[in-house]
Amino acid sequence: MKKRLVTTMFAVAAVAATMSTGVMADDAHVIGVAMPTQDLQRWNQDGSNMKAELEAKGYTVDLQYAGNDVTTQVSQIENMIANGDELLVIASIEGDSLGTVLADAKEKGIPVISYDRLIMNTDAVSYYATFDNYLVGKTQGEFLVNALDLDNIEGSVNMEIVTGDPGDNNVNFFYGGAMDVLQPYIDAGKIVIPSGQVSKEEVATVNWSTETAQQRFENILSSYYADGTVLNAVLASNDSTALGVENALAANYTGEYPIITGQDCDVANTINMVNGLQAMSVFKDTRTLASKVVEMVDAIMTGAEAPVNDTETYDNGTGIIPSFLCEPVAVTVDNYKEMLVDSGYYTEDELK
Repeated sequence: MKKRLVTTMFAVAAVAATMSTGVMADDAHVIGVAMPTQDLQRWNQDGSNMKAELEAKGYTVDLQYAGNDVTTQVSQIENMIANGDELLVIASIEGDSLGTVLADAKEKGIPVISYDRLIMNTDAVSYYATFDNYLVGKTQGEFLVNALDLDNIEGSVNMEIVTGDPGDNNVNFFYGGAMDVLQPYIDAGKIVIPSGQVSKEEVATVNWSTETAQQRFENILSSYYADGTVLNAVLASNDSTALGVENALAANYTGEYPIITGQDCDVANTINMVNGLQAMSVFKDTRTLASKVVEMVDAIMTGAEAPVNDTETYDNGTGIIPSFLCEPVAVTVDNYKEMLVDSGYYTEDELK
């Protein structure tokens, strides 16, 4: 943990020189962008896409990554506020961790856009921008139903579940969307979970860590599949956890390879899809989300009405947060070139 920064004028100047993009309080139209970590590919893409688009609009961007450390993220946001950033876009590490610092933002009249992960239990959040996270989970669940032919097969299939960080509110939607599809098949005995690990608490992965997911799945394989039991499918909520599952399988499993879901279309996972080691990944084009957030920022900064398309779903504990939901799509080996290469998201060389 980094020592909490003291926000004296001297300390603010020092922090601006060392931790931020060089933004100072007298720069006009400074937008603070707080991202959780650079350890996952998608957050690097989110941050760089948004920075580029905001700068193209003429804004100065104060982009920060917090290394998945809550105290660091709080300190970074404190410094953004002290440095005079006029609007904050925040992808939180833990949804409940920012109430105190954002109370200061609200007192100073600084609007806050919650980015991808809903910030909970604070009335300082003005808007929420994300993908339809319930649809992400539903898409994964429906893919498994079709791929396993659950409506037609005799007998049952074996499945395990791996989700993400319990402090990320999105997990509720990913898990909920998938389980709304799959639970009837579990109840009917069509899907069996040999480990018995089904609840959100049991299947969570702290920090969405590949290593943590791999360790847990190695334990599952040695405890429930070492006798030759076949693993037919893994509901993995995202690509970093799916990669952990795939790493565990490579070292500890010799049976028929399971159908594995994912999310984000990370490079390593897309390569695994091409090689038959992952069946699908839900693609959330971060360029689309960044563009929409830039529209929202521009509207707020010019006094116009920010675009939203959902005013009913996302309650952060203080009320419904007006939201814009972008639509995710399923990517498989059959359409990855069209969705990822032809669209310019990746080059062919990146996926070799």
